[in-house]
Amino acid sequence: MKIVLLSGSKIGSKTRVAMNYTAASFHKKYPDAEVTLLDLAEFDVQFSDGRNYLEYEGDTKYVIHTIMEADVIVIGTPIFQASIPATLKNIFDLAPEKAFRDKVVSMIVTAGSQRHYLVAEQQLKPILSYMKAQIVHTYVFIEEKDFQRKEIVNDDVLFRIERLVEDTYVLSETYANIREAEEAKYGF
Repeated sequence: MKIVLLSGSKIGSKTRVAMNYTAASFHKKYPDAEVTLLDLAEFDVQFSDGRNYLEYEGDTKYVIHTIMEADVIVIGTPIFQASIPATLKNIFDLAPEKAFRDKVVSMIVTAGSQRHYLVAEQQLKPILSYMKAQIVHTYVFIEEKDFQRKEIVNDDVLFRIERLVEDTYVLSETYANIREAEEAKYGF
């Protein structure tokens, strides 16, 4: 199973810290899974100009192709000005409309305040749904107070990350088994 963790911001460190914990959890629980962490701060991704995603080169091509080849995607996003960052939205704009068909997608959201809790519900989930993702409906929301010195210090948050990892993996396996059984009915 190919799992891609996408840290969707060029600035800040909290989302990356949360994604590091998530990657470690996947490695620990599912050592046979192929886990790739893409931190958009480490790539020079072009802004979408309407081209087909196959026509991009360099970092843009690598990031989009890695996402397109994944079975599972965990999106990590900070909330800035009550919205997802432009770097993450750009990834959605670069990908084709049905980019997440047959992919299980889960979310980790970091924010300075609990007032931003519904941003994932109101912005991220509709985009993922439009792009045909199988969404893990529970997500991990982490506030500023849950971090200290670039570490998560709230045990409940760590537990919720562990649970999200398990839910994401199990849902992906379940969908894969259902698709396989349905395809087997055709006999070719």
